[in-house]
Amino acid sequence: MPNIDPDSFRLPDVERLALPGEPEHPPRVLMLSGSLRVRSYSRFLAQEAGRVLEALGAEVRIYDPAGLPLVSDDAGSHPKVSELRDLSLWSEAQVWCSPERHGAMTGVMKTQIDWLPLAPIGGVRPTQGRTLALMQVSGGSQSFNTLNQMRILGRWMRMITIPNQSSVPKAFTEFDEGGRMKPSPYYNRMVDVMEELIKFTLLTRGRAEYLVDRYSERVESAEALSLRVNQRSI
Repeated sequence: MPNIDPDSFRLPDVERLALPGEPEHPPRVLMLSGSLRVRSYSRFLAQEAGRVLEALGAEVRIYDPAGLPLVSDDAGSHPKVSELRDLSLWSEAQVWCSPERHGAMTGVMKTQIDWLPLAPIGGVRPTQGRTLALMQVSGGSQSFNTLNQMRILGRWMRMITIPNQSSVPKAFTEFDEGGRMKPSPYYNRMVDVMEELIKFTLLTRGRAEYLVDRYSERVESAEALSLRVNQRSI
């Protein structure tokens, strides 16, 4: 990573963030990008962020949305849907990176999120309790519309959305022909966001289940159990 100043780049100090007995494997991060273009700046930014995450000690997987169908009742078993859901279940953290199109996130980005249910899959919710970092690229001046929309979605998906975020304006000027991001304050901000994501992930992943444990769901579960064991027709 030629843009990184090694004297200022610091690996996360696990002893200052995690408690004894918590997971010791590398943080598992899923990257989602919101464009299918061959020269996709949101994918370039996600890939650049993935390199930083790997340097910070994370295990990174980037989902390719090409071939993912629109949300419908008869496409839930589609291989691309299964792949996306399996990766979300595997992840402990996620990065969502979308272009801004018509003042909003792209349909490609929203479709990926819409395929991730709030309901449990095999007893596990695919997004709840995971940390989330947000990034966007713009063709024009700097904007935060897409970031604001994704932040609402992150909260709706019951994710721990970190405070920092990255917005790259005039993205076509920020990447070279090979798709690598040029050194700039925007690059440095992206590194800030990934560093913060790793810290929040190490801080919360061992206790995420407890952090998102909800009274209303415990009451609902108790009521459902009572109905099952007290059926008068049996």
